[in-house]
Amino acid sequence: MSLDQHFISKMQDIYAEFSAYDAAQNDRIDRYRNIEPDSASFLALQVRIQRSKSVLEIGTSTGYSTLWLAEAVKSTQGKVDTIEVDLSRIEIAKKNAEALGLQEYIQFHHMDALTFLELSRKPYDFILLDAERSEYLKYWHALSNMLNRKGSVLVVDNVISHAQDVSEFIELIDQDHRFMHQTVALGAGLLFVTAI
Repeated sequence: MSLDQHFISKMQDIYAEFSAYDAAQNDRIDRYRNIEPDSASFLALQVRIQRSKSVLEIGTSTGYSTLWLAEAVKSTQGKVDTIEVDLSRIEIAKKNAEALGLQEYIQFHHMDALTFLELSRKPYDFILLDAERSEYLKYWHALSNMLNRKGSVLVVDNVISHAQDVSEFIELIDQDHRFMHQTVALGAGLLFVTAI
């Protein structure tokens, strides 16, 4: 089964629009910094392979990866919870979700990621972490509790492109013998973490 060509075409247009916006920004914080298309489609494939129903995304930005994840959970009758602190970016993501008919598969949370993680008691099958890397160490305790079921997976983006920024976070995972991890050299580098 291949993906709907309308979805593929729309996602190409969205990525081109977001990339053009980023190229015009001087400050990194102002950029949308969406995940690369190859990485996004690979993650959607993983959701399908796992038959994941509960998906968490930390760092919606303007929703490029959110849309890929939502398209995947549509086939599993699942749901994506996605967290973003910038309301204007959530509005862009919502607009694109509605244009693709994917809004029913996405629950947008406008809040700080650490607050969400500390309050959430829900286990997730699949978690994508693509937020401010300086905050990752604070997230690990809550994330590790969410990953306590066999088969649950955490994926962290940018682990090759920004290796120095995530080195302490990866060391923290190394020290937690409940988990194993492996880096996939796709896009900016994807770290897969799962319980042993």
